[in-house]
Amino acid sequence: MSASLVSVLALGTGYLLLLFLCALAVERGWIPARIARHPAVYTLALGVYASAWAIYGSLELASNAGFGYLAYYLGVAGAFLLAPVLLVPIQRLSRTYQLSSLADLFAFRFRSRWVGTLVTLVSLLAVMPLLALQVQTMGDAIFLMTGAASPSLLALAFCVLIALFTILFGARHTRLHARHDTLLVTIALESAVKLGAMLALGAFALFAVFDGPADLQVWLDGPGRAAQAGVEHLDPAQWRTLLLLFFAAAFLMPHMFHITFAETLSRRTLLQASWTLPLFLLLMALPVPLILWAAQRVGAEATGSGAAYLAFALSESWWVGALAFIAGLAAASGTMIIISLALSGMILNHLVLVAHPPIDQPDLYHWLRWLRRALIGAVILGGWLFYRTVGVNHDLTTLGLAAFIGMAQCLPGMLALLYWPGANRKGMVSGLAAGTLIWLAGLWPPLLTDLPALVVLPPGLEMLAGEPEWYIVTLVSLATNILILILVSLATRTSPGERAAAEACSVDAVIRPKRLPLEAANGEEFKHHLARALGDDVASREVDRALAALHLSPLESRPYALRRLRDRIQANLSGLMGPSVAQDIVDRYLPYRQDGGDATEDIHFVESRLEAYRTRLTGLARELDGLRRYHRRTLTRLPVGLCAFGDDGELLMWNDALSALTGIPGESVVGARRDSLPAPWGELLGRILAEPHSHLYKQPVELEGGLRYLTLHKAELHEDRHEPGGKVILIEDHSEMKWLEDELVHAARLASIGQLAAGVAHEIGNPITGISSLAQNLRYDTDDPRLLETAGQIQQLTDRVSRIVSSLVGFAHGGRHVAGQAFAPVSMAAVTDEALHLIHLARSGEDVDYHNLCPPDLEVQGDAQRLLQVMINLLGNARDASEPGGRVVVDAAPEGEWLLVTVTDEGHGIDERVRDHLFEPFTTTKPPGEGTGLGLPLVYSIIAEHRGQIDIDSPPPGQPRGTRISLWLPLNRQDGESPDEPDSDR
Repeated sequence: MSASLVSVLALGTGYLLLLFLCALAVERGWIPARIARHPAVYTLALGVYASAWAIYGSLELASNAGFGYLAYYLGVAGAFLLAPVLLVPIQRLSRTYQLSSLADLFAFRFRSRWVGTLVTLVSLLAVMPLLALQVQTMGDAIFLMTGAASPSLLALAFCVLIALFTILFGARHTRLHARHDTLLVTIALESAVKLGAMLALGAFALFAVFDGPADLQVWLDGPGRAAQAGVEHLDPAQWRTLLLLFFAAAFLMPHMFHITFAETLSRRTLLQASWTLPLFLLLMALPVPLILWAAQRVGAEATGSGAAYLAFALSESWWVGALAFIAGLAAASGTMIIISLALSGMILNHLVLVAHPPIDQPDLYHWLRWLRRALIGAVILGGWLFYRTVGVNHDLTTLGLAAFIGMAQCLPGMLALLYWPGANRKGMVSGLAAGTLIWLAGLWPPLLTDLPALVVLPPGLEMLAGEPEWYIVTLVSLATNILILILVSLATRTSPGERAAAEACSVDAVIRPKRLPLEAANGEEFKHHLARALGDDVASREVDRALAALHLSPLESRPYALRRLRDRIQANLSGLMGPSVAQDIVDRYLPYRQDGGDATEDIHFVESRLEAYRTRLTGLARELDGLRRYHRRTLTRLPVGLCAFGDDGELLMWNDALSALTGIPGESVVGARRDSLPAPWGELLGRILAEPHSHLYKQPVELEGGLRYLTLHKAELHEDRHEPGGKVILIEDHSEMKWLEDELVHAARLASIGQLAAGVAHEIGNPITGISSLAQNLRYDTDDPRLLETAGQIQQLTDRVSRIVSSLVGFAHGGRHVAGQAFAPVSMAAVTDEALHLIHLARSGEDVDYHNLCPPDLEVQGDAQRLLQVMINLLGNARDASEPGGRVVVDAAPEGEWLLVTVTDEGHGIDERVRDHLFEPFTTTKPPGEGTGLGLPLVYSIIAEHRGQIDIDSPPPGQPRGTRISLWLPLNRQDGESPDEPDSDR
C-alpha cells in the first residue's frame, strides 16, 4: 500500500481538527448538557482503556498467543463487574476528599507526602513505555502508509497537536478534580471512531477477504488449520497472570483512574458502566481474530512486530489502510490526552509542590495552571523521547507488559488501602519499593541496554526457570511486595492519623473525627489565617467557596460547623494542589487548640455520615442502622423538649419539640457551645448543668409568646472506655399547669377569705352599730364642745369601719352568688352612666374627664346591681390613678357572642410586682388607709358569676402609660342559650 505523505497528513490533521470542533461545540453549548452528561458518553470515555494496544498490540498478541489476547479485555471487564465492592468505594473517597489521582489516594490513606511522591515516580516509570507505545504506533502507521523516511518527526508533529489540544481543553481549570465535559465528549467521540473503524475492518475481513462466516469456517478447517497450529497458546498460569495485570490496569493506570473517578457523573453511572464497558470492549475484541485470519489468508507476514500492523495488509485499497490508521490515531491520541492530563497533576502535586510549596504566591491559580500546562507538554514530549530512544528497539507486547507489570506494583497497596485498616505507611512503602526494584531489575535492563534481565528466583520457586521473563518478574515482584507489606505493617506501629484515614478508606467503616476546638473563631478568621500561606485573594475565595458549599455564614462560630469548614477547605485545597500539601497547609495555618483537653468522637458527624452511607448497608449492619434510626427518630419527635451536651459542653442534639418551644432550628445550634446559645437558653441550660440536683421546677422564662414556666430535668451519662459521656436535659412546658394551679389557689383563697369576711362582718357589725348609736346619743346628752368633737370623731371612725364591713359583706356575698340567678338584659351604657353619676356624687369629678362610648343598644345578660358595683369599682380605680385633667374612656364592642367592655385611663399604671396579684384580696396600689384591697377581687368574683373574663393591660398597646381593664360579658341572646367560654388566649 502506498499513500502520499500529504494525504496521510491531511487525514490525521483532519481527524484532530474534528476533535477541536467537537470540543468547541461542547464549550459553546451547541451540544446540550443532557447529551454531554449522558451515561453513554461516560461509558465511551471509559473506552480510553482501549489504547493503541487494542488496535495493534492485540493483533500482535493474538498472532503469538492465540486467544490469550482476550486477557486484555477480560481483565478490565472483571474489574468493572466488581464495581460495587471495588470501584464504588474508591469513587466515594475520591469525591469526598477530592482525590484526583492514585498518588492523592495513597498520600491521603497513609498520611505521608513521600508516599504520594513514591507512587508518582512508580506511575511515571510505568507509564513511559505505554506512552512510547502510543507514539510508536503512530510513527509505524505513517511509515507503513507512506514509506516516509522520518516518521518519528511526523509522529512528533501529531504529539504537538495532541499536547495543544490537552492544554486548551483539559488544563483550563485550576482544580484537578473539576469535571471536564468537553474532554469527556471528545474522548467518547474517539472511542466511537475507533470502535467503528475496528468493526469496519472486521466486516471487511469477514465479507471481503472471506465470503462470509461459512467461507471462514471452511478456511479454518482447511488451510487455516496449519496457521493456527503454529500459535503457542498461553499456559493457564500465564493466562491468569495476564488477567491480573489487566485487571489492575483497569483502575490503577493514571488515565483510567482519572476517567473512572475524577470525571465520573455519579455512583449510578459508574454502576451502569460495570456492564456497558465490558460490552464495548467485547465489540472491540471481536474484529481482532477476523483481521488476523484474513491477513493470514491473503498471505501477509504474521510474525514478529509486523503482526501488529496486519490490518494494513488486508487490501491494497487506500481506504482500508486509512481505517486502520484512523483507528490507531484515535486510540493513541485519546490515551495520550488523558495520560498527560492525569500524570501532570500527579507530578505537580507530589513532586513540584512538595519540593517547592506554594506559600504566598502572588497569583496562585495562574501559577498552578501554567505549571500544569508545562507539565502536560513535558509528559507528551517525554513519551516521544522514550519512543525514540527505547521504543524503536522493542515490539508492542514488550513495551505494554513492562508498563502493566510496573503499575501492578500498586495493587497490593490499593487492596490494603480498601480492605486492611492495619496496613501502615512503612509496610506499604517497603513493599512497593521492593516490588518496584524487582520490576526495574527484571525488565528495564533489556529495555534500555543490551544487558540481560536480572531475575533472581527465590528458594522454592525453581520450577519457574525457563518461563518468560515477564511472567517470573510479575510473580516474584508481587509476591515480595505483598509479603513485605504484611510483615512490616504487623511489626511496626500505625500512627493515629493513619488509623483515622484507614477508617475513612475502609469499605466497612465510617471515619470518626474527634471533637476538638480550633484556633480560628469564625469563617472570617479562617481567611486571615490562610492568607499567610495562600495570599489574601486566594484565601478569601477558598473560604467563601467552602462556606457556600456548606451553606454557612462567614460569622459562623459553632465548633462543629468550624470543623466541617476546615475539612471542606482541606478537601478543596486537595483538589487544587494534592492532599499532602493541602494537609500541611491546613495543619499549620488552621490548627486545633492545644488546650482542648481530651478529644471525644464527633457523634453528630458520624450520624450524618451514617445517614449518607445507609443505602449501602446490608445484613446485620442494616438492621443495626435501622434500630439506630428508630431510636434517633424517637428522641427527635419526642413531645418533650430534649437536648444533649458532650463533656466539653458542645451541643450534640436538639429535638423538634425544643425547636418548636424555642423557635430555634436544631441545625442552627447543634455543634455550638452552651454559652453561645441565644438568650435566655444559654443561661437557663447553664443553670441546670451547674445545679447539683437533677431538677429545676417551673422556672419563669420570658419568650416571644409571653411568660412561660419551664421544668428542667438533667441526666448524667458517665463516660467509659467505649462510650462517650455527657448530659441529657429534658425541658417541659408547665405554663398551663402553673396557670391552672394559680387559678385554683386564687379560687380557694377567695372562698376562704369570703368565709372569713362573712364572719368578721357579722362579729364586728353589731359592736360597731352600738358604738355609733352611743356616739350619736352624746349629742343629746351634753353641750360640751370637746365631748361633741370627740363624739363626731367617734362617729366618723365608726362610719369608716362600717364601710369596710360593708365591703366585706359584699365580697362575701359575691363569693356565694349563684351564676345565672335573676339575670336579665342589661345595657352597659346605662350601667356606666349610673356609675358615673354615683362617682360624681362621691367626688366632684371636675378634675377628670369621663367618656362613656358604650352603644346604648348593646345589652348583656347579667345582674344590673352587681354590674353597677363592678363599674363603680373600675371607674373609681381609674379616677384615683389619673392625674388632674386626665381622661377615662369606657367603650364597648361586640366580639362574636361576647361584649368587650374596656375602661382605659391615662394614669401612672400598675407596678409589675403587684400586677399578677391584683385579684387577690387585700392587694392594693393605693397608700395606706385609702384602699381595702377588696375592690378588684370583688370585681373578679362578679365577672366569674357572669361566666365572663377580665384582663389587665398596663400600659395598653399603643399608649406610653395608663391602664386598660377589659371585660368579656355574654351578649343578650334571644334564644336564651349561653355562649361558649371566651378565648382563653385573650
